[in-house]
Parts: sequence; C-alpha cells; structure tokens
Amino acid sequence: MATTNVLATSHAFKLNGVSYFSSFSRKPNHYMPRRRLSHTTRRVQTSCFYGETSFEAVTSLVTPKTETSRNSDGIGIVRFLEGKSYLVTGATGFLAKVLIEKLLRESLEIGKIFLLMRSKDQESANKRLYDEIISSDLFKLLKQMHGSSYEAFMKRKLIPVIGDIEEDNLGIKSEIANMISEEIDVIISCGGRTTFDDRYDSALSVNALGPGRLLSFGKGCRKLKLFLHFSTAYVTGKREGTVLETPLCIGENITSDLNIKSELKLASEAVRKFRGREEIKKLKELGFERAQHYGWENSYTFTKAIGEAVIHSKRGNLPVVIIRPSIIESSYNEPFPGWIQGTRMADPIILAYAKGQISDFWADPQSLMDIIPVDMVANAAIAAMAKHGCGVPEFKVYNLTSSSHVNPMRAGKLIDLSHQHLCDFPLEETVIDLEHMKIHSSLEGFTSALSNTIIKQERVIDNEGGGLSTKGKRKLNYFVSLAKTYEPYTFFQARFDNTNTTSLIQEMSMEEKKTFGFDIKGIDWEHYIVNVHLPGLKKEFLSKKKTE
Repeated sequence: MATTNVLATSHAFKLNGVSYFSSFSRKPNHYMPRRRLSHTTRRVQTSCFYGETSFEAVTSLVTPKTETSRNSDGIGIVRFLEGKSYLVTGATGFLAKVLIEKLLRESLEIGKIFLLMRSKDQESANKRLYDEIISSDLFKLLKQMHGSSYEAFMKRKLIPVIGDIEEDNLGIKSEIANMISEEIDVIISCGGRTTFDDRYDSALSVNALGPGRLLSFGKGCRKLKLFLHFSTAYVTGKREGTVLETPLCIGENITSDLNIKSELKLASEAVRKFRGREEIKKLKELGFERAQHYGWENSYTFTKAIGEAVIHSKRGNLPVVIIRPSIIESSYNEPFPGWIQGTRMADPIILAYAKGQISDFWADPQSLMDIIPVDMVANAAIAAMAKHGCGVPEFKVYNLTSSSHVNPMRAGKLIDLSHQHLCDFPLEETVIDLEHMKIHSSLEGFTSALSNTIIKQERVIDNEGGGLSTKGKRKLNYFVSLAKTYEPYTFFQARFDNTNTTSLIQEMSMEEKKTFGFDIKGIDWEHYIVNVHLPGLKKEFLSKKKTE
C-alpha cells in the first residue's frame, strides 16, 4: 500500500509581470484556420534561422510603478557577484551552462568558477571544458565581448576539477581540495541523474547521497557563504491542491517509515543478485516500485526528495537555498531566445509528431504543462544567491513554476501551438500533412489508436497486410512506455505556491528586474512556444542529425 505525503495548503500570490513582444513573418497555413495573434504580438519582416522568427524584448506598454525607497537599491546582485568564487557540479549540463554564462557575462570582476568533472586525467578534463563549454554557441555573446581574448578569459575563470559526486570528498585530490576550500564562496549543486526510470542504485548514489557529500565538502570551505541546490518542483511527490515552498524532512512531511540505509541495502542486494540486462531491468523496476510505495511518481523525484531531506538533516548552521524548477525548457530571452541542449520533457513527443511517427497521445488537455525557460531559472538562482549569501544560517525554498499564475500553459494549448507551427514550418524538407494530434483519456484508447497508426504506416512501406511487425511492436512499446512515464505530468492538476519567489522579485530593483528577470507572469506563451521554443528545438534536432 502506497504511503502518501501530507497534503499542502493553499497560499495567495501576486506578481508584477514584464511584457515581451515577438516579431516574425509567416507563410500561409494550409492545414488549419489562421488564428489571430494576441494583442501583445507584432509582425516585422525580418530574418532568423529557418527564416521564421526574430525576437525582440521591448519595454512594457504599462507604465511601471515608482519604486519605493525600500527596494530602490534592490538586493545588490551585481555587488554580491564581484569577486565571488564558486564550485559547480553538473557544469556541462543544460541548466549549469546557462547559469555559468550569465555569471560570466554580468560580472566581469567574478572570481573563479571551479567545475567538478568526471575525467580520467587533467588533459581530458581540459578537453571537456573546451569542447562542451568554451566552444559552445551558448557563449557567443561572451565571445563578442572579449574578442580575441575570449579563450584566455574563459580558461582563467573556469577551472576544471577532476572529481566525482559519488565519492567521499568528491573524489578530489587532497592538495587540490585544500586549495579550493580556501577560495569558494558559493557551492552550486546542479548535477544529478534526470532519467525518470533510472536504475535505483545509481539514482540513490547521485541524487540522494550526492548532495550530502557535497555539503560535507562545503563545511570544510573556510569562506563558504551559501549552499545552493537545484531540485525539482515535483520533489514533493503525488499531491493535489497547492504545493508549498517548505523544506522536506523525514518524519515531518516525508513519512518516518522511509529509512535511507534500508533503501541502499535493497539496491545493493539487487546488484548482487542480477547481472547484465536483467540487472538493469530489475533495478529500474525496483526504483519505480519504491517510489510508488512511498508516494512518488518515479525514482527521479523520489531520490531528489531524499537528497533534499539529507541536506536538511546535515546542514548544521550552513545557509541553504533550494531551487525547485518545474519543466525546464529553452531560453526565453538570454543569452538569445531558443537555446536548448538535448531534448527535454515534452520534446520527444513533439519531435515524433513532427516526423509523422505519432498523431495520438495519452493526456488530459486541461492538465497544466508547467514549463519554465532555463534563463529564468538561472536568473532566479543568482538573485537568491545574492539575497541569502550573507552568511545568515537560514534554509529557503523557491518554487520556480508557471502553474502558479492565472494563465498557465495547458497540454491542449501546447498541442495546438505545436500543430500550428509545424504545419507552417515542417521539421524537415519532406512535407507531411500533419493531422491534429488526438488526445486520449485512457491508456487503452491511446494504445489501440497508436497500434492502428503503426500498422497503416507499415502497409504503406511494405504494401502488405497483417498485424504489427517486430519493429512495429518495438515502436508501439516505446511510445506506450513514454506515455506511462509522462502520465503524472500530462494529467497534472496541482499548483505550486510561489510566495517566496514573489517576495524575492519584489525585493529586486527595477534595474535588477531588467537584468536578472524571472517573472513568469510576463511570458507570452504563444510567442514562446511558436516563435522561440519550437524553432530552437528544431535547430537542436537538425544540428544533432548532422553529426550522426
């Protein structure tokens, strides 16, 4: 029998938005009636990748309220960043790279950023730094700023450190660890295993115990002012109503029946018992079963919850900030619109639909697709660092979500906008008459419809009748498995409290809001999906295709 977490209670919220306008040219849509653009959008003949869109952030038409003396100086973000040094885990990941770029671009007087990397030797770590960060298109504004001295600047500021979050003392050599511990002001815990159906032993080691190892290292850092950890908004498990910005603690809002040592023992026994493919399969199943037993959707959110609880129990007097973003997608505005690395939460379904592989999915069209652009997550983290990096031993949680607002993105809206864009601008040169995606309320209905679609596709190719081929069965199983994995999110109805996040925004000066803005209320969803995210996703897809 599953154990469900304590239900959250509702809090009121209010945010001041920043309006963004889009400018784009589009060809006639032959597949669906043209919808009128919202009043916040204007058209300008221009050029961008695919010849589709360009992006322009413009001043809100609403006259801003005059700031009071209380927040005219704001939090002091720029002042805080000067001279600070950081240790970052997960540094080559999607979110961490955007955060690093912003720190380097907005603070020329920044100290060093030490990047924990799994590498066999220093040469390979330096190569990773160059290949995955320095040469990335994400940093093109910094390249423009520094010109010919760009690489020298990056190598001076970014220091790759060989280590492993799964090892004691982070696997860092003692002399290097001693040197780093004298310089670090802020630790940014950005690493983690994000696969929803991950093997349980790996998820426990990285997501559950990794933050504790990082925290232990931080306690030996003489100058450390803050430990900042990125979690997930879904870390609280299966909930209804409103999810509060409260720390997780075993025995309080996590059942006291959960024993971390017992979970580690279960995982290690499974490793000893099984081998090869069966080992992977059994460990994935074990992770799902244990998560479901305690009231979580999957091993990812469950082990992230354990990680938060470990931080809460071991932090002592160390100031801690937990950032809980929802579904992180492409950048809204910075360093340029639409930057994305890899395929995120909803992207595999969108790409499969764009390629004509599926035209059905299992979801509630009214469910909340809680998406947040990656640059807003980075800005919020920087604001929180400045706010809490003064050495006061408090523990603060920030929900960075979009469902808190009066006009959240819903699954049906995302599907409509994706159809609209992909009909106008197909994914590839081959034009496919995309049907409007059919949404099914039951898994059985979705599976049946998808099976029929695959059979029809196989008949076109082979011109033969009969049931599903072996390849067709694998395809069906893949998409059914994907639908099951996404079910907690495609039927999601809870909303997240953002009281702390709102207060943080209100403390910022007008200049800070312009430079480090993360007011989700200002997102124009039609502009973001049609003109920013989907073009960015297509660019990422095509660039990966070229390298295959």
